[in-house]
Amino acid sequence: MSTPETYALTPLGESELRGGATRLTTAQINVLVRLDGVLDLDQLTRGMAAAEAAAFKTVLRELLARKLVQPVELDPFTSAWNAEMAQFSRSAGSETVSSGMASLQRSGFFVEIARQRAASPARRPGEALNVVVVEDDPQLSSFTGTLLKLSGFAVRQAGNREEVVNEIRRPPRPDLILLDVVLPDADGFDILMRVRQHPVLKDVPVIMLTGKATREAVLKGISLGADGYLTKPFEPHVLLRAVRTVMGLPQEPQG
Repeated sequence: MSTPETYALTPLGESELRGGATRLTTAQINVLVRLDGVLDLDQLTRGMAAAEAAAFKTVLRELLARKLVQPVELDPFTSAWNAEMAQFSRSAGSETVSSGMASLQRSGFFVEIARQRAASPARRPGEALNVVVVEDDPQLSSFTGTLLKLSGFAVRQAGNREEVVNEIRRPPRPDLILLDVVLPDADGFDILMRVRQHPVLKDVPVIMLTGKATREAVLKGISLGADGYLTKPFEPHVLLRAVRTVMGLPQEPQG
C-alpha cells in the first residue's frame, strides 16, 4: 500500500493567502486553506462525499501545476502520529475525532485574503466611495474609520445588530462592508449571508475581519461569498491594499 501524500504551500501559495490580493477561485482558496503540511491527502478528504473529494484532488493538481503547493516529506514522529490518529478514527467510527477536523478548528490561523474585482464602482468626479465599518471595539473602529477617511472614503460605522441594519440599508448603498466576525449581539457570518441574499446589497464587496481565525472560519466566510478575510491585528497598509483590491481600485504607491 502506498503512503498517502502530504502537501504544503510554497512561498507563492503563501503569498496568495497572506499577500493581500489574489485572483484564485473559491475552490482553489478552499484547498490552500486546508493544507497544513502535516495532514495527508486521505485525512484531508476523509468525510467528504466522493464527488467533493474528487473535485478537491483535481484542484490540488491545478495548484501543483502552478507551483502554489508542493509535496512534503514528514518526519518519523509526525508520520507515526498520523497513522495512529487514522487508526483511532476508524476504531471510533466517528468523523468528530478526525485530525482533519481538529486542524480546521485550531485557532491562530493567519490570512490576508482579498479577491480582485474587475473594475471600480462608477462615480461622479469628486464623489467619495462609501464604506460601512462593522466593528464593536470603539478604538479599532475609530482607527479604521480615520484611516479610510484620510484615504478619501466616506465612512459609516456600526457596532451592533441594529446599527448594522440601519447603516447598510440607508442610502447611498455601501460600496464596501468591513465586517467583524464577532459582534456582541450578532454573528458576522449571518450578516454576510443576509447581505448576499438581499436584492440590493448582494453584489456589495465584503471583507471579513477577525481576531482569532481558524481554517474552518475562513472556509465558511469564503464559501458564503466574502471577497476578503483579514486577521486582526493588521497593518494599515494591509487593510488599504485589501480595500482597494476588492473594490477594483488602483493601488497607491508605497513609500
